[in-house]
Amino acid sequence: MNYIIFDLEWNQCPQGKTRENPKLPFEIIEIGAIKLNEQREEIGRFQEVIRPLVYRKLHFRTKEVIPVTQDELAHARTFSPVIRDFFRWCGEDCRFVTWGSLDLNELQRNMDYYRISNPLPKPLFYYDLQKMFSILYDDGKSRMALEDAVDFLKIEKTIPFHRAFDDTYYTAEVMKKMDLDAVSWYESVDYHRPPQTREEEIFRDFKTYQKFVSKTFATKEEMMADKVVTSLKCTCCGLPVWRRVRWFSAGANTYLALAQCPRHGYVKGKIRIKKAADGNVFAVKTTKKADPAAVAQIRGKKEQIKAKRRERRGKKKTSKKTEA
Repeated sequence: MNYIIFDLEWNQCPQGKTRENPKLPFEIIEIGAIKLNEQREEIGRFQEVIRPLVYRKLHFRTKEVIPVTQDELAHARTFSPVIRDFFRWCGEDCRFVTWGSLDLNELQRNMDYYRISNPLPKPLFYYDLQKMFSILYDDGKSRMALEDAVDFLKIEKTIPFHRAFDDTYYTAEVMKKMDLDAVSWYESVDYHRPPQTREEEIFRDFKTYQKFVSKTFATKEEMMADKVVTSLKCTCCGLPVWRRVRWFSAGANTYLALAQCPRHGYVKGKIRIKKAADGNVFAVKTTKKADPAAVAQIRGKKEQIKAKRRERRGKKKTSKKTEA
């Protein structure tokens, strides 16, 4: 199996968000990739500028970040032939590697817009090297900029950043220096094409936490009424647990819960609500062991939300009395 490390650069509507095409908020204008074998030795390169067809002029922020000229874009090939050549170059037996979680989603969104058949596997698992770097060298939650990671590993900076191939080159150099075996099971799953049926739902055990990706639902309410989505089990033994704090909304798209295994202690659950391209919603549920600080945090969050609700109800009653 080979590794395909790639990076994209994209443009957005130069007239602002109100004038953008909602089906293509970001249009890819460059792709860069490096192919490594299983020994992480370089065996191929791919780089090409792409002529935009939707946002033909560069947004001012794009100009600030990416040193590409309008002349380069005007003489480049369009997205469809470039991306078909890219997938032929990738080959079949490969794993995609990115710095961050955005590139694969934007790649597929551009493919959808141009009605290009999606050759990627479903579900699509990949290495988000930025996340894996954090697990290996930091707290697992923070996300370091690529240039900072290069500095951390004392990699020589021989070319600038912020071109697709240049960022790919540095991502490959970071990957070569990382202890990949220590974090290889922390693969990421792409959400661009979420599960459509119960059989397609995804479950992964990452040793320190578990992840579940549900099928899609028409509404958030329907999703949160689904017993599979809201079920909680011990992450150590897999047995049912006692509910201590039932699922509650901790934000517009987040739910939290707390449970307890009689043998292994507290387990915390988190559901993030994601929106699919067709407008339906699906759940990304993570469960992990909860230490005393996490238990106190969830209980405190629940009480804080309850207090705010009581306060709002009190204000409404006072307002009605004043009006009367």
